[in-house]
Amino acid sequence: MPKTLENSVSELNVFKDQEDAVPGVISSRWIGEVSGLASPPDVYIKVFDLMESPTAAAEDMGLIISQDPSLTARLLKIVNSPMYSFSSRIDTVSRAVTVVGLRELYSLVVAVSAVKSFSAIPNDVVNMDTFWRHSIYCGIISRLLAKRCHVLHTERLFIAGLLHDIGSLVIYNRAPDIAKRILEIAEGDEEKVFNAELQELGFSHAELGGELLKEWTLPESLQDAVAFHHQPGRAKGGTLEAAIVHIANVLANQSELGAFSEVKVLPAEIDDAAWAATGLNPETFDRDEIIGEAGIQFVESASLFW
Repeated sequence: MPKTLENSVSELNVFKDQEDAVPGVISSRWIGEVSGLASPPDVYIKVFDLMESPTAAAEDMGLIISQDPSLTARLLKIVNSPMYSFSSRIDTVSRAVTVVGLRELYSLVVAVSAVKSFSAIPNDVVNMDTFWRHSIYCGIISRLLAKRCHVLHTERLFIAGLLHDIGSLVIYNRAPDIAKRILEIAEGDEEKVFNAELQELGFSHAELGGELLKEWTLPESLQDAVAFHHQPGRAKGGTLEAAIVHIANVLANQSELGAFSEVKVLPAEIDDAAWAATGLNPETFDRDEIIGEAGIQFVESASLFW
């Protein structure tokens, strides 16, 4: 007979014996160790410094990014994909900066680099193919919802959705035994994973992800979207973004390709705060239409990041 969350989570006591186990507080050691392990390359720091400069030009960013041929190729592949649907081909990074925007391209640099870095970390806790499918699917749905909510620069919501579970990878690699046990208890239900993390670790993968994005100096709205995607009503600066990623996460888990787990679970409820923040009507909202449209785009976009 499967153990329930309530009577099983008490068995996860290993972490509580560690010196950095402070309930409700994310240890700086967690962030520091993983940030060093999975930080974007040096070019990211140079791009950030350039972005803060009032005299920065598109050509300057193009010159810096071009020092990393792999990153350059991936970025140009993304901006020439159906994600952006530009009428003419973008052949240089400096041109990409002009048409996409400095901060948008900066977020893409971080996202591409983070995915590449984390994907290189050996991991036997979860199926990483499933993890990235879910992340990309959530990103695609986030962008679709952002368009329906008339959000400017909808690609930033794709980045938020793509990175919404980045904190889970921190936990998988920092405390794999505990992560495995939590996943076993949750039996494929992401909401149970979230609650078990709060009980056992004192914080969740969502909060941890938000802190990591803060460490990487991504916009506060993206930090909030990741940190509060399970509790959109708690978001302060990025209320709309958190609401969109929350809905996208629920819908991704209802899809066949983009579910968090390979185990089928009952559909989760969408938080009332998310409906209120987005202005979407739950009575007329067509979940199947969004999921279907995302499925088509997933086929076109999956290879861009993953």
